[in-house]
Amino acid sequence: MIHMLSAFDLKDGEDPKTFETAYSAFLSDLLAEAMIAQAGPVGRRVSDTPMDTDNDRTHQFFSVMSFEDRTQLEAAYVQIAQRLSGATQSHNHVFSKVTNAVFTCWQDGVDP
Repeated sequence: MIHMLSAFDLKDGEDPKTFETAYSAFLSDLLAEAMIAQAGPVGRRVSDTPMDTDNDRTHQFFSVMSFEDRTQLEAAYVQIAQRLSGATQSHNHVFSKVTNAVFTCWQDGVDP
């Protein structure tokens, strides 16, 4: 399984609850089109603990999506990038609300 961590901030004036609703709709679209295997909810950073040691980034919101394999990951990217998916509209809606987005992907296990 391959996972993608999204770290981001909301643009000024964006309501976190409204964003959460839009993000949930986006995930529903992705799942309905089998573009992802699963996803977690949007989370808000808890930086006032010694367990949070990332001083390089100040992102306040996070989410994780998971893909069955590289094929599903790449196909999802192509569908969104080329606007071939029904999820394109909900993706654009969600993406229009965020700033400073950074995406990190990793796979389960240590083998390449």
